[in-house]
Amino acid sequence: MALHGREAELKELGELVDGPEERVGVVVRGEAGIGKSALVASAAAAASVAGLRVLRTAGAEAEQNLAYAGLHQLLHPVRAGVAELPAPQRDALRTALGLAEGASPSAYLVGLATLTLLAEEAVAKPLLLVAEDAQWLDRASADVLAFVARRIETEPIVLVATLRDGVASPLLEAGLAPMVLERLGADDAADLLDAVASGLAPAVRTRLLTEAAGHPLALTELPAGLAGFDGLDPVLPLTERLERTFTARVTGLPEATRTALLVAALNETTSLAETLAATGSLLATDAVEPDILAPAVEARLIELTAGTVTFRHPLMRSAIPAAATPTDRRRAHLALAEALRDQPDRRAWHQAAASAGPDETVARALESTADRARYRGGAAAAIAALEQAARLSEHDGTRTERLLKAAELAVESGRRETAERLVHAAKPADKRHRATASRLLSEFEDGVREDPARVAELAVTAGHAANDGETDAAVRILWSAAMRCFWTEPGDAARKALLDVADRLPVPDDDPRVVAVTAYVAPFERGEAVLTNLRKLAGATGADPEVDRYLGSAALQVGAFDLAARFSAAAAPGLRAQGRLGALPRALAVQAWSRVRLGDLAAAVPVAAEAARFAGETGQPFMYGLATAVQAEIAALRGDHKQAKTLAAEAERAGLAAGARPVLATVQLTRGLIALSEGRFDDAFADLRRMLDPADPTYQLALRAYCVPELAEAAVRAGQTEALRDILAELECLRTPSPALHIGLRYARAVLDPSDERFAEALRADLAGWPAERGRVHLAFGEWLRRQRRVVESRTHLRTARETFDALGMTAWAERARGELRGAGESSPNRGPDAREKLTPHELSIAQLAADGLTNREIGQRLYLSHRTVGTHLHRIFPKLGVSSRADLAGMLKTLEG
Repeated sequence: MALHGREAELKELGELVDGPEERVGVVVRGEAGIGKSALVASAAAAASVAGLRVLRTAGAEAEQNLAYAGLHQLLHPVRAGVAELPAPQRDALRTALGLAEGASPSAYLVGLATLTLLAEEAVAKPLLLVAEDAQWLDRASADVLAFVARRIETEPIVLVATLRDGVASPLLEAGLAPMVLERLGADDAADLLDAVASGLAPAVRTRLLTEAAGHPLALTELPAGLAGFDGLDPVLPLTERLERTFTARVTGLPEATRTALLVAALNETTSLAETLAATGSLLATDAVEPDILAPAVEARLIELTAGTVTFRHPLMRSAIPAAATPTDRRRAHLALAEALRDQPDRRAWHQAAASAGPDETVARALESTADRARYRGGAAAAIAALEQAARLSEHDGTRTERLLKAAELAVESGRRETAERLVHAAKPADKRHRATASRLLSEFEDGVREDPARVAELAVTAGHAANDGETDAAVRILWSAAMRCFWTEPGDAARKALLDVADRLPVPDDDPRVVAVTAYVAPFERGEAVLTNLRKLAGATGADPEVDRYLGSAALQVGAFDLAARFSAAAAPGLRAQGRLGALPRALAVQAWSRVRLGDLAAAVPVAAEAARFAGETGQPFMYGLATAVQAEIAALRGDHKQAKTLAAEAERAGLAAGARPVLATVQLTRGLIALSEGRFDDAFADLRRMLDPADPTYQLALRAYCVPELAEAAVRAGQTEALRDILAELECLRTPSPALHIGLRYARAVLDPSDERFAEALRADLAGWPAERGRVHLAFGEWLRRQRRVVESRTHLRTARETFDALGMTAWAERARGELRGAGESSPNRGPDAREKLTPHELSIAQLAADGLTNREIGQRLYLSHRTVGTHLHRIFPKLGVSSRADLAGMLKTLEG
């Protein structure tokens, strides 16, 4: 009956279930009692009749702090399939659900396991996933459902969630279609009221329609409390009216039933056995039978089914404790705590709810609960437990420790507002706690939005930590400050202050963290020492992805792009396996940036696309901007100037929001490349020169030195040779062995004062891992030889350049070489599109992994997709490339790489 006036919405849900390939699901939003549950229940019943399997979960306000409680409920009917999952996924999911002991799983690995499990189940029967009251789902479960929703591509799976208006949820950003339920119109409201309460007196009927104002729950529940109502009471707000209606129906029940109802309302599960056990404790009775709740069933407050007690609406569940006295609520919580002795986490929460003041015993129990939640990957639940433990702490120091520990978890899980609130509440008094608080608040977005002067403050904080013997804390603060030196420009004094602290830390010189800090803070001044350590550590890649990520970042700063690509590529598999999707886009962005500078566009395309996708998904706007800028640079090198300009503008918007210098520098480099390719040499020189101006937002201390070849070419062609000489003189004073810088300087000298000797010097350098730079030198040498009328000699270099740029996919540069060859009297056929260029970045990534021999399941684990989605993509890829098997695919890609 609650579906009066909802025919259009019900039809829309039915169409979604009938054609799930068009949309992955819906979020049904609306105020409490608007009919979300009734609508979804009707759709689920129809889906079940149509042959779909329906899996359900429902958020419960009391379960918000129990990690993966909602996911456990959803997957319980298909739990047998967990045993068939790949080992890492199986272990992660079993640990998250509390079914086994194991290493703390990442939410992303749990998400991948859930996706794989559901995809397998959907083979036998299409699935409808229903998540009701998503506003009350524990955060870990909500994150997993959002993860799954974003990756449902071809699987016969549909997700329908209900969410109360005005409440945030990860599901809102998961690509689900919105459906907003409004109140019923006058005619539909009247029909509904007449259906549930016919024969009302006209005055009462009019008053109820006015009071309910089209609210379905009010229309169905208010008539139940009409005893003695004459329609003349003053108007009350709807929620108060409903609460009064519910509690009035409770008041007339037997006292024992009211006690049992209060226990059931405070219990976070629907277990009838738990409710009866706690009720027996309150009533001092050994055995309480389900009959005690029969009057509540008759009053339509609850439903009893197969060992469960369920309230007919969450508002009913909320109204009962609200109407109880504090003493009664406290006694009920204590009774539940007694009944849950074998469930320490739930017991601790009930003990906390019953505590009227500080209680260190309960606080320690909650701290243990937080440890277990964190162990299972439930950061939100751990934060909540620690915050509650802090409230119950008997000593200020312990309270501060617990709040800062919770804030650290909030930082790790990307909850900025929560972390800031917890640090503020901690009120750290001693030096050590203040240092921790300072570090925590600085770690979001690498401090991009903060005043650059903050770097000097962090240097002081790190120094205090070092003086107190807290080396690890000092290193973490230094790393946080070093990140700021990458994204912003704090000035020489701040950089020196950081180096002074780093130099006196009692750690080895080749400690990866310190190597990375040094590279970020002083990429040229300490470049030789950094490169020495990087080369020494290069033989041990793959042991620890975090170490490889540090070293990849360090190598990028000092212009060792070959090492940067190597270290970051080694880091990615480990970060994937650990489900660390927050750190993964950072490693991928370093790899993509370096690959592009090396000219390896084929490898860079899927890596940059994946970096952008994961950065967006994990809420890292500046990493997203950097990855998008790299994609723009790739488009420029491929000659797709329209796409390059579009991507550059998008990246610039992300970078300008807070002056993220690496993003803006890469955008400016892209614009310089476009101008060069279009023959606008004055514009190219102006664009690229901005990167060398410390007053310009595109200036980045390290990256400015790694576009020397482009800058030199633009300057020479624009007639700005004297300006170029000044620039080169400045860069030559940097006194660093940076490979990228010296490759660029050799090229610049050759094009500025061309001679056989200078070009030969540039070609004699070790360019084995730098194919784009080798091709660039050959092109410039060939162009100069042709202008010197040494046409025959020029052809060899121009031909080499053309072949190199064709192989690298650098279309704009390859066309230049073709034009020069034609001018030298040698025909050069136009290059057809590379097979890889026919694929999207996502498809290219899948194709390359398939060509490397990975199975669909292994590819899915790498890319966080279901293996069935991978199979569907491969079926689309084969016709695009004109191949019919993996062997053909591998052969084609290998030929192209050769």
